Amino acid sequence: MFKNYLKTTFRSLWKNKGYSFLNIFGLAIGIACAALIFLWVEDEMSYNDYFNNKENLYKIKDQQTYDGNTFTFDATPGPLAKNIKAEIPGIKNTARATWGNQSLFSIGDKTIFESGVYVDSSFLSMFPLRFINGNPAAPFSELYSMVISQKMAEKFFGSTDVIGKSLKVDNKQDYVISGVFKDLPENVSFKFDWLAPFKIYEEQNQWLQQWGNNGVITYVQTESNANIASINKKLYNYLDTKTSGLSAKFSIYPMTRWRMYDSFKNGKEIPGRIKYVNLFSLIAWIILLIACINFMNLSTARSEQRAREVGVRKVLGAGKGKLIGQFMGEALVMALLSAVLAVAIVSGVLPAFNSLVEKQLTLNIFNPVHIFSLLSIALICGVIAGSYPAFYLSSFNPVKVLQGLKIKTGNSAAFIRKGLVILQFSISIILIISTIIIYRQINHVKSRDLGYNKENLMYLEAQGVIKPHFNAIKNDLISTGVVKDATLSNSLVLSLGSNTGDFAWPGKDPQKQVLITVEGVSPDYISTMGMQLKAGRDFYPDSKMDSGNVIINETMAHLINSKNVIGSTISRSGQNLTVTGVIKDFVYSDMYKPSAPLILFSDTSNINFLTVRLNQTKNLPAAISKIQEVMKADNPGFPFEYKFVDQQFAQLFKTETLIGKLSGVFSILAIFISCLGLFGLAAYTAERRTKEIGIRKVLGASASNLAGLLSVDFLKLVAISCLIAFPLAWWMMNNWLKDYDYRINIHWTIFLFAGLLALVIAMITVSFQAIKAAIANPVNSLRSE
Repeated sequence: MFKNYLKTTFRSLWKNKGYSFLNIFGLAIGIACAALIFLWVEDEMSYNDYFNNKENLYKIKDQQTYDGNTFTFDATPGPLAKNIKAEIPGIKNTARATWGNQSLFSIGDKTIFESGVYVDSSFLSMFPLRFINGNPAAPFSELYSMVISQKMAEKFFGSTDVIGKSLKVDNKQDYVISGVFKDLPENVSFKFDWLAPFKIYEEQNQWLQQWGNNGVITYVQTESNANIASINKKLYNYLDTKTSGLSAKFSIYPMTRWRMYDSFKNGKEIPGRIKYVNLFSLIAWIILLIACINFMNLSTARSEQRAREVGVRKVLGAGKGKLIGQFMGEALVMALLSAVLAVAIVSGVLPAFNSLVEKQLTLNIFNPVHIFSLLSIALICGVIAGSYPAFYLSSFNPVKVLQGLKIKTGNSAAFIRKGLVILQFSISIILIISTIIIYRQINHVKSRDLGYNKENLMYLEAQGVIKPHFNAIKNDLISTGVVKDATLSNSLVLSLGSNTGDFAWPGKDPQKQVLITVEGVSPDYISTMGMQLKAGRDFYPDSKMDSGNVIINETMAHLINSKNVIGSTISRSGQNLTVTGVIKDFVYSDMYKPSAPLILFSDTSNINFLTVRLNQTKNLPAAISKIQEVMKADNPGFPFEYKFVDQQFAQLFKTETLIGKLSGVFSILAIFISCLGLFGLAAYTAERRTKEIGIRKVLGASASNLAGLLSVDFLKLVAISCLIAFPLAWWMMNNWLKDYDYRINIHWTIFLFAGLLALVIAMITVSFQAIKAAIANPVNSLRSE
């Protein structure tokens, strides 16, 4: 029986090669799309699985309230880790870590910048790395020692057998290598190639001893049976037991949520990347549904050609159950064939997809999870796609079928087919509209007036003698003719990170704390960045002359609320500072929000970056070459590594840009799959109305009239899809835009464009078959009459 059903299935597929191809290929495209999305989702959801104890790993969150708004930070005081380990039950271990350090490593004539972190030795017992050489239980053999990655070891020494060898750091101090660990996978939250003792960093930054300075990340490992609520209760007001006047509230935040949920708004956790994971998981199932709709439509549309077979089988004793089993079996065979084709498609496009999503995904087809998932998707598609045709075909009355050898399919089947087409195109139009709105929102923010000119702005790490010899280096750079100006700063202009709430000024409510960003810069900062001075003066060229003066932004000036803010005084820790200038607000840190209050100090004691303003030049490589010559001559021993601010600015929208690209790709594929089904239905309709077309042509109907006659019904369905899709798309995207303070308004032209695009695509798809039928010779279609 099974063998006969299998033969029947393949004979039917071969007899109707065109429709079989549309069914199998359409379903294969759908499964391939879903497989790619689920590979991406799998990678996202498996973040930090590298650490098998991640269920017990946390980091400390620090919440502070200013002016009624609660801010959530990862920065914590230096003494916190040691104290909570000793005093709070349930905490097994703690470790401090820096945010990440770019240091120069050299051996012989080889000098390379590498990124790493200063950590407490307990970090390696909490986050167990796979050591190739060395002892992870005692990772640092001496103060100036370090553990490095396999990649870094091979880069400098050509092997991993490097224990006891040394690397010079920042051309100052030799560090002994005490361990080598395997390279970390891409899907972990940590990105480093070396680890060094935190004590080194601590000795260089004495402020870490103070409870009032937040500057390190504190990690926590809990006991396996720890009461997390109890730990958080003790942590909440823990700072009050150590010092007064500070309002920080601590809590531990689980590693299992770092990747997907680590976003906060006014002290409350909000969905982070999980919303995108859920979105694309939904899109995967939607594309599969569209592909299944094609199968159902084409199968029911071709039902007349299977009617005689059904009638004969029923007369010979086949029950409805067996017929349903046969047709469901055919659907499952086609789904499995589609799955095999989908594997080939995924294998072919995976490199391009990896390039798009910037991951290294692999299709490990022999992975039991992948095999099970692929078979499950194929079975689900087969059941969904084959269920309606199976029940529909098995319901034919054998007497009526065999009397006329044809059956009248009735309005119900046609109505269902039309409904499925409407559903397909409604989904596709929603995806098109969503993609357009996402792109417009990204471009809206990218084109925002930042308050400075980000073009031709290059920055470098302020290594070596850049700080003490800055004036000489600046003059040499300007003398090249390709540099207009240069400046030093503590932070990159896009991400000013230092802030405090302990400033006061006349008229300020002493009970009201305001979070204010502070930034130390050299006197040429405002001119180099291209910022606008709204009032007062710029810093003097000699920074010592402005040691007691500051420049503030407009938002800060509004807070002071003085009629003449220039010359007004603000104070901090007993030090009075005079406002000598006000600059136009500029956007930093959060590109979607207005500028926060800001104070600039003429102070280069803690600088990290050299920023260079290039003249407008058409020959950028030549300009960079001249800058490189100056930097190598004036800052010997340090390689010339630079980045452009506009490129870093684009990186801030990496996630949104990726979502836009993926939405665009899957919108196109959804339309393509829908058009495959529409093409098949148009071909079926033209075939079914062959004699009608022949008669109309004999009676004088033109080819254009006949093509329009065949096309108009399908275009009506697409028009109905637009009416359904427009309000749904508006509702969905309006809710999405609510997460952004700086956002676009959804304009009606977006819906008009998407609707016209869908109509044009549908018209092109249908018109091919319509024109083919309209220009056919009527003699051939009427010959049997």
